[in-house]
Amino acid sequence: MNYLTRRLITFPIVMLGVSILVFVAIRLIPGDSITAMLGTEAGLLTPEQKQALAAYFGIDQSWLTQYWRWISGLVRGDFGVSVTYGKPVLEVILGRFPLTLELAVLAMIIAIAVGLPAGVFAATRSEKRSDLVVRVLAMIGQSTPSFVVGLVVIYILSAGFGILPSMGEFVPLTVDPVANLTQMILPAAVLGLAFTASVTRISRSAMLDVLGDDYVRTARAKGAPARDVIWRHALPNALIPVVTLSGVECGYLLGGAVLVEQIFALPGLGRMTLDAILQRDYALVQGSVLFVALNFMIVNLLVDLVYVALDPRIRLGGRS
Repeated sequence: MNYLTRRLITFPIVMLGVSILVFVAIRLIPGDSITAMLGTEAGLLTPEQKQALAAYFGIDQSWLTQYWRWISGLVRGDFGVSVTYGKPVLEVILGRFPLTLELAVLAMIIAIAVGLPAGVFAATRSEKRSDLVVRVLAMIGQSTPSFVVGLVVIYILSAGFGILPSMGEFVPLTVDPVANLTQMILPAAVLGLAFTASVTRISRSAMLDVLGDDYVRTARAKGAPARDVIWRHALPNALIPVVTLSGVECGYLLGGAVLVEQIFALPGLGRMTLDAILQRDYALVQGSVLFVALNFMIVNLLVDLVYVALDPRIRLGGRS
C-alpha cells in the first residue's frame, strides 16, 4: 500500500473526528438557534410555534439522533439547510468560498514574493546589520495579530491620509479584475503578514544550512557566479521547508480569514461562519468547518506530492 493510498484512507477518519468535535462544540454554546435567528421576535411566538420550528430544523431531537441524521445526509451529499439563509448549506458555502480562496491565495503570493527574497537576502548577509534588520522585522510581523494590523492600517489610512479602504459592495474577480484587486490587496497583505514573516525566517534558516553543504562549496570552487550558486544550486533545496510551511499556512489562512473579512467587510466564508456561530446556525457552522478541514487536508496532500518534484530522493511510497 503506497503513501498516497494511506493518506486517502485517513481522510474519512479525520473528517469523522472533525465532525464530532464541531457538532458538540457548537451545541455547547448557550442559547438555541430559534431564539438567535428571530431575536426579539422569538418572544412573540407561542410554545407550539417554537416547537414546530424546532421540529422543522430537527433540533428538537437528541444529540445522537441529530448527529446521525446529519452524518447520514453528508454521505448522500446533503449538508442540511441553513437556518439563516433558508438555503442548502453547500450552496451557501460554495457561494462564499471563492472570495476566501482568493484572499488566501493573494496572501500566499504576497508572503512568498516578499518573504522568500528577504530570507535569501538575510542568509547571504548573515550576522550583518541588514540581516539583523530583516530578522527583527520578521519577528515583529510574526508576533502581531492580523486583526491588530488591520485596525492600525485602517486608522492610519483614514486619520493620516484621509482615505478609507474600499468597503463597498464586493466586486468579483470575473466581473472587474481591477476593482476586485483594489478591494482585496490590502486585506490580503494584512492576512499574509504573519505568513510573510514565517517564510522569511524559514527561508533564511534553510538557506544558511544549504549554503554550507558540499555541493554548494564545490560550485563556488568551480568559479560559478554567486547569483547562480544561490538561485540555481542552493535555493531549490532550501525550498522544501518553505513548501511545507506553505501547505500548513494555507489551511490557517482559510480559517484565519474570519477576522480580516470582518474588519474589511468582505462577504467571505470566514465572515459567514462567524455570523453562523452567532446565529446558532448549526448546519452552516458544521458544514463550513468540515469544508475548510477537507481543503486543509487536500492542500497538505498536494504539498507532500510536490516534495518529489523538488527532491527526487524522496519516495512517498516508502515513507511511514
